[in-house]
Amino acid sequence: MPDIALTPGPGATGAAWRSYLHGLPGVDAVGLEARAAALATRSIKTSAKAFAIDLAISMIDLTTLEGADTPGKVRSLCAKAMHPDASDGSAPKVAAVCVYPDMVPTAVAALRGSGVGVASVATAFPSGRAPLEAKLLDTRSAVAAGASEIDMVIDRGAFLAGDYLKVFEEIVAVREACGDAHLKVILETGELATYDNVRRASWLAMLAGADFIKTSTGKVPSAATLPVTLLMLEAVRDFLVVSGRQVGVKAAGGIRSSKDAVRYLVVVNETAGEAWLDPGWFRFGASSLLNDLLMQRRKLVSGVYAGPDYVAVD
Repeated sequence: MPDIALTPGPGATGAAWRSYLHGLPGVDAVGLEARAAALATRSIKTSAKAFAIDLAISMIDLTTLEGADTPGKVRSLCAKAMHPDASDGSAPKVAAVCVYPDMVPTAVAALRGSGVGVASVATAFPSGRAPLEAKLLDTRSAVAAGASEIDMVIDRGAFLAGDYLKVFEEIVAVREACGDAHLKVILETGELATYDNVRRASWLAMLAGADFIKTSTGKVPSAATLPVTLLMLEAVRDFLVVSGRQVGVKAAGGIRSSKDAVRYLVVVNETAGEAWLDPGWFRFGASSLLNDLLMQRRKLVSGVYAGPDYVAVD
């Protein structure tokens, strides 16, 4: 583990934050990508695959974030979240349903008593470009409506301009507005340009109080990748050693197949360890992924690969 101080100091200035974050160890891009590629080739046996598929299902934040979302669509998604496979009651439920703030009351009502969480995006999702007052109102409204998890987005423009203090202070303020709700901080890694920036943003978010760090909004072409997720898992692993606080990771955007999900779980296990192989510490932000997991699950049971009409259309 690199020798990293826990903070740049109380009341640190913008210059102190720049010095601290740019003093983090640089990322060996070639080594990172080679490690991710090697882990992606790992194969697992049938019994382990069955366990991995069920684990992946239980880690999904089943998501709908479209302008055309309706209460009926959200209720249908919630029903699927609680009972993913209507023909097989042994299929695990997902971790949470993720919606826009105005759909939180509908999701809360549909999921009441199920144990499935309600996550809401907030803070001017997906751009993060709004006054802090608007971001806090967005957050407080979602929490007041019953959201148990908030997925906020950082101001990437401020981050890329080197205004790390602004980004830190906004995360701290949103963390306070969340109250008892868990805070997932979306880095939008596809817009951060470099692996070094991903490492810096990960540490900045964790130091500001993030409960999870999340790869992407799913609204930009470059979303979750194995190398980026590996890098973020290294960050949470090292942060636990330095701070004593465990932080989760959410990989979101572009993960659609069971094969990909299993690869991510291998990376989790080999990088952060078994402690993160739990929905409390690792999540997939996805919509179509669940369907493929259910079809693969059915194949393991019956020996026959079910067609796409086996699962409900989201």
